[in-house]
Formats: sequence, structure tokens, C-alpha cells
Amino acid sequence: MPYIPHTDNDVKAMLARIGAAGMEDLWTALPERVRLRRPLDLPAGLPEAELAAAVKTLAAGNREAGKLACFLGGGSYFHYIPPAVDQLLSRSEFYTAYTPYQPEISQGTLQAIFEFQTMICELTGMEVANASMYDGAQAAAEAVLMAERMRPRNKDGAVVVARSLNPLYRRVIATYLAHSGRRLKEIPFDAAGGLDLAALRREVKGALCVVAQHPNYFGCLEPLAEIGAAGQEAGAVTIAVVTEALSLGLLEPPGALGADLVVGEGQSLGIPLGFGGPHLGLFACREDDMRKMPGRLVGETVDHEGRRGFTLTLATREQHIRRAKATSNICTNQGLMSLAAAIYLTLVGPEGLAELATENRARAERLRDLLGEAGAGKPAFTGPTFNEFVLDLGRDPGPVIAAMLAEGFLAGIPLAPDYPELPSGLLVTVTEMTAADALAPYARLLARLVKGA
Repeated sequence: MPYIPHTDNDVKAMLARIGAAGMEDLWTALPERVRLRRPLDLPAGLPEAELAAAVKTLAAGNREAGKLACFLGGGSYFHYIPPAVDQLLSRSEFYTAYTPYQPEISQGTLQAIFEFQTMICELTGMEVANASMYDGAQAAAEAVLMAERMRPRNKDGAVVVARSLNPLYRRVIATYLAHSGRRLKEIPFDAAGGLDLAALRREVKGALCVVAQHPNYFGCLEPLAEIGAAGQEAGAVTIAVVTEALSLGLLEPPGALGADLVVGEGQSLGIPLGFGGPHLGLFACREDDMRKMPGRLVGETVDHEGRRGFTLTLATREQHIRRAKATSNICTNQGLMSLAAAIYLTLVGPEGLAELATENRARAERLRDLLGEAGAGKPAFTGPTFNEFVLDLGRDPGPVIAAMLAEGFLAGIPLAPDYPELPSGLLVTVTEMTAADALAPYARLLARLVKGA
């Protein structure tokens, strides 16, 4: 719909209709002390051409991943997105569809969500998946709340969280639990970089749930089967978190390793970094627990003539209408992002996803070898990894990162702010977008800086 401003005659007619003498009459409910009696302190407006040029100048100041050699990860990943994803997303049937309440006129949107759910089930090894999670951190926190519905008799059990879980996810979970009375227990990591199983077995007794990331924040593979077994033995819900969705193309699905809930981040599936968002939360469970699941769920059905159709199911029109009985306060739909993921997965296909995941891991292993040969620090952990790993530089990573940036490298993420026990740790990530010919220069420059040359 084009923007058509009101004419002076329109404004006069509307004011007359409600009995107002002028625009000032509309503000009488506002206290005088809060009313602005002068123009806003803003620069004068610009002609459209000049404004466009000014915005382009501002945008040019951004140093985006595509203009630098990017070795950043930690929950947001730089992957190639086929142009067809944006082309299909821009079709008006999709980008104007806000919500699919009326199934008779929303079959396209409903089917897109249904196909997305199906793909997430296949990737995670679970039986039911939803839509509408904002991002991985929020999905993880919602999974903890769902664990309470799955274990309603467990009133006092702690929420056991791996310290190797993404620090931002741990903060969101802590925020969700701040006034719940639930204790939050962190399980340390071991020399391999994974959750300390001995510590878990001590702490999991009587716990409500166990939350572990696989691969974890350090890029290490967690012993998810053993974590699931420990949780099951203690009667706790095992929540597996996946922040690098591309890993599901190579690793065994968490659902096959004993996870009760699988949640995570879908940004790697056709969604750009976007300087912080939007992201896409993933959420999957087993069929026995689907009525306890938050978010939006689309089901397949048939109409009165036997034709295949889709409709929202197992939820009231809006979660929040149910108030205290609601499974979540999420009442919007992350439809455009889930559609992007569905298009991406359809274009790439199972074999392509496996090839991409294999290539990501191979490049990360190649960089690790090059770093070792160059003497650029040493691996902080001994466990196997996917496409990111922690490098112990033996010195403060801050100046090294700044020097690398000056040479066109986004070197990695320093771990000290979130992990004081890793003061010289640098999280390094490699994807298919990290040019193969950038690996050796990165290793050589990092080695020179680490050695103080």
C-alpha cells in the first residue's frame, strides 16, 4: 500500500467529526510538563537523492564479514546463501503474510511452515518440530520451561547447565529462571573441552533437566549419549542445544543420542549475519510431549472433499489468551526466517548439506594443522571438533585481534570475558566462506603476532 498523506482538508474534516477545534485539542490528555513546545533538535530534511547518498556513506563504514577474511563464529556463522533464497523470499505471497489464522486463505504459508517443521525433524532425529522461536537462546530457555511441564512433580529440582554452553544462552536461561525459585547449576568442562561427566553424575541427582550444547561453544563434540543416559537415569529431561545447524549434516542427530528436546539456532540455514539478527530458533520434541511444546505448530489434514491441506493445531488462537495456562508468551511467527531455512535446505538437499558440513570441518582441521606448523599458539582442548576450535595464544588475545583486523582478518572471539579460566583463549571458526588461500596467511600472521615479532 503506498503512503498517501492526509491533505489539510482531510485533517479539518476528521477534527470536525470528533468535535476538536485543532490538533492541540488532541494532546490535552498529556501533562503540560511533558509536552514539547519547540521543534525537535534534528537537522533539516534532505532531498531523497542526498539522503540515499548519506545512508550509503554510513553503510560503507561497516566492515562486514564479506569484505574481510572471517574467522568469527560462536553462535553466528558466515555461510554462503544461494541467491534463490532471497529471490523466493521476496515473493509477495510470503513477505506480506503475517499470520496463518485463516487456513482457507493461508495454505501457502501453512505448507511452508509444515515443510520447515518436517525438515527440522529429519535433521534433529525428533518426531515433532515447531515454528516461532525467535533465536537459539530463547529456544533453549523455553525448553527449560517445557521441562517443568514434562516433570510437573519436580518442584525443586535444579536446572543443570553445561558451562560449555554458549554464554549468551546461559544468560537468557538465568533471566528466565530469575524469579522461579529454581537453582541453576553449572557443570565444568574437562581437558577435552566437553562437559565433565563425573561432575554431571554427581549434580544431576534430583535435577529437573540437563542442558548441553553439541557441538559446544568451544566447537568440541559433547558426549551427548552419555549425558542423555545420565539424565535418563536421574529422571531429568535432557536438552540438546545446536547453535551451528550445519553440523547436523554430518553428525549423528541428537534425537538418536538420547536427547528429550532438541533446540538451537537456524541462522546457518540461509539467513545472513545481519549485524546481529534476525535469527531463527529451532525447537523439536517427541510426539508424547508435543502438547507441552511452545510456539506454533502446523499440522496436515484433509478437507471435506478429501484434499490435502494444512492448519494450525494443538494451540489456541494466541498463546497469551490462555494466560497462566499458556505454554509460552510467544505469539508472533518467525515465518520469513523459517521459510528461508526451508528454501535453503530444499536447494542444498541432504547430500549437499553433508558435503558442506564435511568441507567446513576439513578446512578447520587444515587451519589447525597450519597453526601448529607456524607455532601460533596451541589447541586449548584435546577433544574432536566440528568447524571451530579454541586456540591458546599464551598471551592476551586483545592486541592480537586488533592487529589482525588492521591486516584484514576477523581473527576470532576472545574467551576471557566469559571464561576467566581461559585468559589467552581465542575461538576460531572456519566455514566454506573462509577462502582456502586465506588459511596460510592467517596462520603466518597470527604466529608472528603471538611471538611478538
